[in-house]
Amino acid sequence: MTSYIRTRHKQQIDFVGGSVESLTIERDTTLIKENEKVRILPGSGSKNILHLNNGYKAHSFLYIYSVKVASDLIFNTLKEQYRYLGLPVELIDEGLGLTIFNLHDINEPLPFSSPVNRLNFFVFAFVKNGAGKYTIDEQEFEIKPGTIYFTNPGHYRSFEWTRLDEVYLITLSESFLQENVHAQIFNEFSFLLTETFPAVVLSLDIFAEFERLYLQIHKEYVSHSPYRSRLIGSLFVVILLKIKEYFWLDYNPILEGNRSSQIVKNFKRLLERHYRDINDGTVEQVFRVQEYADAQNLHPNYLSNVIKTKTGKPIGTWITEKTIAEAKSMLQNSSISVKELAYCLGFAESAHFSNYFKKHTGFTPLAYRKEYSGLTS
Repeated sequence: MTSYIRTRHKQQIDFVGGSVESLTIERDTTLIKENEKVRILPGSGSKNILHLNNGYKAHSFLYIYSVKVASDLIFNTLKEQYRYLGLPVELIDEGLGLTIFNLHDINEPLPFSSPVNRLNFFVFAFVKNGAGKYTIDEQEFEIKPGTIYFTNPGHYRSFEWTRLDEVYLITLSESFLQENVHAQIFNEFSFLLTETFPAVVLSLDIFAEFERLYLQIHKEYVSHSPYRSRLIGSLFVVILLKIKEYFWLDYNPILEGNRSSQIVKNFKRLLERHYRDINDGTVEQVFRVQEYADAQNLHPNYLSNVIKTKTGKPIGTWITEKTIAEAKSMLQNSSISVKELAYCLGFAESAHFSNYFKKHTGFTPLAYRKEYSGLTS
């Protein structure tokens, strides 16, 4: 689905996101671009930026006569994204919640690139020998040999690869991280919630440490061990510790961006802390949108709009996904009864919670606990 925006006046472009397919722009009555492939991304403060292919940046002083905006591309899994891009999906095991493979093995002619999209999962890239670039929101980063980078869910992003000799990609869902690394992962590894973490180029010896780890993860990924998920989770926590050890201390908070980015970061951190408190039994009442808004002195509608605009997911979806992830963790790691668990998560009736859990997982709480205990016994 597409929409059109037309204006005759110098004014701010009052929409963000999406892939702009065509436009006509005039500046000082001189036509400078027509029917050019461009992207529109959030800018700083109240401005938005049109990114043209040649790198020209335009703010609201331009006359925007016609802009055709395609719907946001949002992918919940890597398989969804690759199918859309026409890339092979044989290397992707969707049932695990994690994928890992060498991008060289997809045998795609180079260069190849993606349109601007949002991914609802984490991406870690380990570039031993490759080149290209990726963008996240309004920032662009160069990719070269020795690069490690990661992105988290919800941002506008795109990539372009010009060389792919050996580049390992790991994608993970939040559920996999919490179920197989540990339930409080975002407390120990808070950098996973950052708005933007820039690409880092490592020395050969330090990169080799990561290489040994991700190659071992790949070995476990293609195995048929009944302990595959737990083995991968244990190896991945070492990767996170190495990231924390080698370059988390160099993180620059300026890259966190504008006011909306700070609101999103605060919301994610409060969401994590609140459910940690629920798990610990230090709070009894589950937060709704109003409480998350009150914590930042915001109107609930404004908070909801910022979260939806910046992450591509409604705030209710964030809360639902967190509730389900926490319920899974408690079913796996405690002997708490379903009735007690329902009460902890704010459900007045255990039957209501059971229906809610089954709707989002396909299992009743008891069936899920039995299934998980069978995998780990």
